Formats: sequence, structure tokens, C-alpha cells
Amino acid sequence: MNTDKNTAKLAKLAMMTAVSLVLLFIVRLPWPPAPFLVYDPADVPIYITAFAFGPVEGLIVTLVVCLIQAFGLGGDGLYGFVMHFVATGIVALIIGTMYRNSKTRKRAIISLVVGVIAAVVIMSIMNIIVTPIYMGAPREAVIAMLPTVIIPFNLVKAGANSLLTLVLYKRISGFLHGTGRTVKADERDKIQKVTTE
Repeated sequence: MNTDKNTAKLAKLAMMTAVSLVLLFIVRLPWPPAPFLVYDPADVPIYITAFAFGPVEGLIVTLVVCLIQAFGLGGDGLYGFVMHFVATGIVALIIGTMYRNSKTRKRAIISLVVGVIAAVVIMSIMNIIVTPIYMGAPREAVIAMLPTVIIPFNLVKAGANSLLTLVLYKRISGFLHGTGRTVKADERDKIQKVTTE
């Protein structure tokens, strides 16, 4: 029985990984102040995975997606992998940990807010330390870009993906947890029950 559950769980993690990779291709919006930065909603399935299964599973999907993007889909190699994994992984770790012990909407919102703030702060530090090493950019130039480019981009990207996650998670959580049901299906059954009583 446990083997069947583990197999089903692995299949769902693989599915969320595939959805994330597909989103990398179909939605890519350059950030106007710096077109080399691109918004995509590929983190949404990862955040949903962290909510549904926990921080470890969220990080596993993050790792696989980042590896495939960086080294198999024409990404930025090691630099792109490190930056993507940290930016996405920190949010997945925080929301997966905070939501696991108190699965309420309020807790979900708080965990996403904390995750977004942590991502913005940590990515600012990562850009100051890592970008000059891998990109050869002067550290002073990177620091100058923080308030106008780097911080706004990370805030918008993580914030938008968090909002999408909040909207979508409960709608598909039944499927991810093995009930095969969605919020809409449950609501429809409740309405039918009331009308037939």
C-alpha cells in the first residue's frame, strides 16, 4: 500500500515538474527596465507542490526544474541554476514549512508574504555576491541596480506567482491529495444536497 502511495506521489511530483517546464516556454515576459530579466509563472506549480506535500518535495521539484532549465533548455548554466534555485527554493521552503502545521487560508497568505519578502532580501544579497563573480559586472553597478531593477523584479515575480498560487491551490488540492475532487465539485455537491433535502 505504501508503495502505491509513493508511486502516486512521485507521479504527481513529476507532473508538477512537467507543468512548470511547460510554463517556462509558453509565458515569458521581459522586464521592461531590464529585458534580460524575464517573468514566467513556472514557480506556481512549485509553490503548489510545497503547499500540498511539504518543503522537501517543493525543493525536489525546484531542483529538477532548475537543472533542466539551466543545463538542458538553453539556460544560463551554473549561474542561472544557482540564482533560480535560491529564488524559488527559499519561497518553497518557507511556505512548505509554515503551511504544513496549520493549513488555513490565513496561514497560507502569511507564508506567501514571508516567502516573497525573504526572496527579495536573499536575491538582493545573492546578486551583490554572485553576479559580479559569474557575469563580470562591477559590484558597484549591481548595487546601483538594486532599487530600480533587481528588487522590483523579484518583488513582482514572486508576488505575482504567490497570488496565482493562492487562487489556484485549493482548486486542485483535492487531486493532489488523492481525493480526485476539486473545490468546485465539493461546492456543487453541497448545493445539490441542500436543494434535495
